[in-house]
Amino acid sequence: MKRVLFMADAYSVHTYKWATSLSELGYKICIFSLRQDDKNSFNYREEIEIIHHVLSKDVIRQKSGSIFKLKYLGALRHLRKTIKDFKPSIIHAHYASSYGLLGALSGFHPLLISLWGSDIYDFPQRSFLHKRILKYNLRKADVVLSTSKAMAGEAGKYTQNPIEITPFGIDIDIFKPIKTESVFGPEDIVIGTVKALEEIYGIDYLIRAFKLLKQKHPSKSLKLLIVGEGSQKQQLIDLVSAFRLEDNVVFPGWVRHEKLPVYINMIDVFVVLSRNESFGVAVLEASSCGKAVVVSDVGGLPEVVKDKETGMVVPSGDVEAASQAIGSLITDEQLRMEFGNAGRKRVQEFYNWHDSVKQMADIYEKLIRPEK
Repeated sequence: MKRVLFMADAYSVHTYKWATSLSELGYKICIFSLRQDDKNSFNYREEIEIIHHVLSKDVIRQKSGSIFKLKYLGALRHLRKTIKDFKPSIIHAHYASSYGLLGALSGFHPLLISLWGSDIYDFPQRSFLHKRILKYNLRKADVVLSTSKAMAGEAGKYTQNPIEITPFGIDIDIFKPIKTESVFGPEDIVIGTVKALEEIYGIDYLIRAFKLLKQKHPSKSLKLLIVGEGSQKQQLIDLVSAFRLEDNVVFPGWVRHEKLPVYINMIDVFVVLSRNESFGVAVLEASSCGKAVVVSDVGGLPEVVKDKETGMVVPSGDVEAASQAIGSLITDEQLRMEFGNAGRKRVQEFYNWHDSVKQMADIYEKLIRPEK
């Protein structure tokens, strides 16, 4: 049996989906995770082994600091033992900095490194040393993978190795148009998003755009649904209060992944006004549910949204442009339906999860050495 050692956060939904689907294809999967989270654990298949090397709180606090993550190297001995015991056919590191560094230092080949976003956009900007570390990691990889062309272009600054585009697909049988009991009334037009409540995702822009929409369309019953948790939550609630929009904005908090289609289907216009975005999974999930979308023109977002066909692309940080784009959709139900239908067809054609898994398996097969 071909054996794949994932080096990844075992409590990320992306890790869970990759590991589960590849296990179903017959690969033996082991996940080496630097984090353990019993509260949000997924129901992994029994065949999937999870090895934890939990970092101390002191190390975790330092992960955004200016000093290179030397203490992560304490996991290297544990990783090498895992490699010896598990005997992988291939190692796949999901994140080019921490997990990528451990993979590079392990000396094991073949080694794949998947880029996730902040490891490419933020990590090398911290210092010259961080940049050197990233270049070292990518040089040691046999294959580098990126979910978007935009992120691959950014990674090209740090490696001469070819980068394969492997979009993170959507399960179109789960993310689909469904009738759901909404917390909103039948006359309400719901604008919404599903993102971590962090500055990078521009939720403040969305709230400001919503304020303009309420002023421009006083006769319409407009509601704003913001699904997610994060460090900016209280600031965003305070912004809503400052604009006196408390009766029109709902913060349901963190929602389990399997419940997301229910919330997405409550939304009429799905909006992501990120300051930066490596790919755009949430946008594709909304498109797969048949929702018209409005996104900013950063990172991978313009790749997953076909402007004026599946949604609208607006300049990043331009609240007025965002409100105009959303306004054109809340006043034209037919246009919303056309964009939503076209978006679902685009996901079916280019971002089907089963196609993504097959593509990843094909990459593995090209790299795995024949068993003797």
